[in-house]
Amino acid sequence: MAFWSSTSVFTSKVPRKILFMFTLSLSVTYLFYSLMSCYNSLQFPLQENYVYQGRLVTEETTFVTLRDKLYSTSFQGYTAEEDLTEEQPASEKTTATPDTKDVKMEQRTEEWIRTDLPSPTKPSAFAHRTGSAEKEHQDLSTTDSDLRMNCTSDYGEKKLPQAIIIGVKKGGTRALLEALRVHPDVRAVGNEPHFFDRNYEKGLDWYRDLMPSTLEGQITMEKTPSYFVTNHAPKRIHTMARDIKLIIVVRNPVTRAISDYTQTLSKKPEIPTFEVLAFKNRTLGLIDASWSALRIGIYALHLESWMQYFPLSQMHFVSGERLIVDPAGEMAKVQDFLGLKRIVTDKHFYFNKTKGFPCLKKPEDSSTPRCLGKSKGRIHPKIDPDVIRRLHKFFKPFNMMFYQMSGQNFEWELGEAAAGEPRSSQN
Repeated sequence: MAFWSSTSVFTSKVPRKILFMFTLSLSVTYLFYSLMSCYNSLQFPLQENYVYQGRLVTEETTFVTLRDKLYSTSFQGYTAEEDLTEEQPASEKTTATPDTKDVKMEQRTEEWIRTDLPSPTKPSAFAHRTGSAEKEHQDLSTTDSDLRMNCTSDYGEKKLPQAIIIGVKKGGTRALLEALRVHPDVRAVGNEPHFFDRNYEKGLDWYRDLMPSTLEGQITMEKTPSYFVTNHAPKRIHTMARDIKLIIVVRNPVTRAISDYTQTLSKKPEIPTFEVLAFKNRTLGLIDASWSALRIGIYALHLESWMQYFPLSQMHFVSGERLIVDPAGEMAKVQDFLGLKRIVTDKHFYFNKTKGFPCLKKPEDSSTPRCLGKSKGRIHPKIDPDVIRRLHKFFKPFNMMFYQMSGQNFEWELGEAAAGEPRSSQN
């Protein structure tokens, strides 16, 4: 009996211990898998986000795809402030800081370039965001409207310009710049910085900060027509960048002078007549070449200073006359010179009969065409034909010299008869 009693106790205790250990192991296992399942569910969105980001950063084809899409699509339009004048208010001349209108213009320009397209350098706006990821990438958005707002001038990197439109005043520089800004690979500051003639002492960092941000492959540009006639501008620009590309828009110097006078007359109606300002002594036929309206048109004199620092291969001359009658043809040459694909073509222009010069076609999302402002297209006053004849005679030897220096014949002598007739001007 004692044997069976001890055996009974042994057999009753062992199953209980086994059952307890078995139950405990099941509980631990269940708890472990429950925790792992919860952990995976919490981490999965972040993992997916980082993997997606990594793919965007490492794939070299992303930016190429972006550009191919831009090149393959039809023109999406261009918007900017309508009243863009070559002369700037005094406050802008002293600070050369882009105003609110210009910032808005640059933002709208970037919007149609980058809307709904992923960035090669930033995470996608469609990546999942939770916890620390949302805090780290709080500037991203999953909506189209928010994505448009994030495409500001801070997107990318600010660089010193690789190309500058250096002249000439009243030649068509504003029209050229606005046409170039349609190109997705061109980013240009709207206002004239006047760095190399008025603000040089502020330094290159100040100058760089004025430039719009650019992505890899985009060109940074600016235009200040007074550079062409500023003696120290060539050396200063050469010191900044020896390989920079220079664009000069030239025009019949007589017509250019009249356009220059017309602009001044609109601001100062009390000034003397064109005929009075053009001569030191009209009876003797002594032309006042020191008058800025005439001095600017002696292109050969100014070009000589630039050729001391830059070869002709780094300069491109745009005909102001052909820019009016054949804007697409001139734009093709400019795009080739800058190493750009020919995106801006004849489909981007139409001739405005009221203005008397080409305008950019209206964007698909706008009800108004993009044309230069009220300061462009002024009617020229009628000038004494005898004065026109004398001015053409005065400029002819300088024009011949300029043709030889630039390697181009602009044939301004063919338009002598019509030079003094009232007309509207793109500048």
